[in-house]
Amino acid sequence: MPWEQKLMRTVRCRNSLARGTLARLLTAVSLEGGSIGEIRIIKEGLHAIVRDITIFADDRDQLDAIIAAMESNPGTTVLEVRDEVLELHQKGKIAIRSRYKIDSLATLRRVYTPGVAEVCLQIAENPSLARRYTVTSHLVAIVTDGTAILGLGDIGPLAGMPVMEGKAMLMETLVGLSGVPILLNTKDPDEIIEAVAHIAPTFAAIQLEDISAPRCFEIEKRLQEVLDIPVIHDDQHGTAVVTTAALMVAARSQGVALRDVRIGQIGLGAAGMATARMLMKYTGNPVLGADLSEEALQRFAALGGQPSTLPDIMAQADIVVATTGAAGLIKPEMVRPGQIILALSNPNPEIEPDAALAAGAAFAADGKSVNNVLGFPGILRGAIDTYVPYVSDEMYLAAAETLASLTPEGELAPNPLNKAVHEAVARAVAAKAVEQGLARAEYVPYLED
Repeated sequence: MPWEQKLMRTVRCRNSLARGTLARLLTAVSLEGGSIGEIRIIKEGLHAIVRDITIFADDRDQLDAIIAAMESNPGTTVLEVRDEVLELHQKGKIAIRSRYKIDSLATLRRVYTPGVAEVCLQIAENPSLARRYTVTSHLVAIVTDGTAILGLGDIGPLAGMPVMEGKAMLMETLVGLSGVPILLNTKDPDEIIEAVAHIAPTFAAIQLEDISAPRCFEIEKRLQEVLDIPVIHDDQHGTAVVTTAALMVAARSQGVALRDVRIGQIGLGAAGMATARMLMKYTGNPVLGADLSEEALQRFAALGGQPSTLPDIMAQADIVVATTGAAGLIKPEMVRPGQIILALSNPNPEIEPDAALAAGAAFAADGKSVNNVLGFPGILRGAIDTYVPYVSDEMYLAAAETLASLTPEGELAPNPLNKAVHEAVARAVAAKAVEQGLARAEYVPYLED
């Protein structure tokens, strides 16, 4: 089971200093099928030592068995069992705080009444001043209806809040944007579009998140038609950008060019459809596409794709991208020698990379190597800073090419925590916006460097 899906707990134990106590304890965990992570000494005394031991289990039954085995170990007392993931999420992961300290009446009068009235009047006379004098210039709405949360499916908007908070944290940490989660308690596309359109004046951009296909296509398209700020569905475009970049890198490692090979896309949901569309834009060639939904195949054909089947794609394509959510869909015997395979479904891929390589693939990777956090922060930063009304296909491709160019030798993607990577993506997106005449901002400082 992938580490991302294992249950993790921190167990605080007091062990006697008798020889073998710790060794027996770790053995007990192993015998129950558990794994050991970090071991940290908390307190050391003359007769006992207190440690925090991180353990991993496949499920709750195994976790209970591991804890019981630790409690039964001679010389060990289990003092506490903590779930550090839940602890980190208590009271949420984000907050809105003032940029200025209000420590005097003079400051109060400047930030609130009576001083703020003059700012309000200036914006009323010239609405464009809101970008200069309000938070609107860096606010991003992160909107979900909770219908496609991670690989968990339709679990509702409230259950999706931890993901929305995580997106907001990444935006702020990596590029300095302020993400605001918006949970919509409706699945009706018309109601979603109406709600987002009404709140749009608050924001510099809209990021749609975890909205299921095919509704997500209509919602994004119609919102972009009625709003003059960028509307990005991250599950489509963020994933497509990072996947395309990864394919550029993989093809480069094998000495081939994407424009010279046949590409197949298995799974035509939000991520698969957008990835295939971007690859066709980049290469100028049709992509083979397979899906169980006839509606998806028709939509794919309308975009210029070539409807196909799983067996045909595996038999004909030099590069295969899979985004189906169906673990084990691609059997080793389907793999052709020399294929490049990205099986991107999380937590369990369509084929494990080791199995694909053993079957003859020249290159194989799974979704853990292709993280869309590399895309959306920089794309949004570049789009917002140039004040574009929408993000063009060319701007997305500029982001993908930048990521590919910054990927170290032997890796499939850059380090997602490297801020310089996100700054480079923002710069590339902004430069393309200026080149295409989409930029409405008078000045973008980092393009003057």
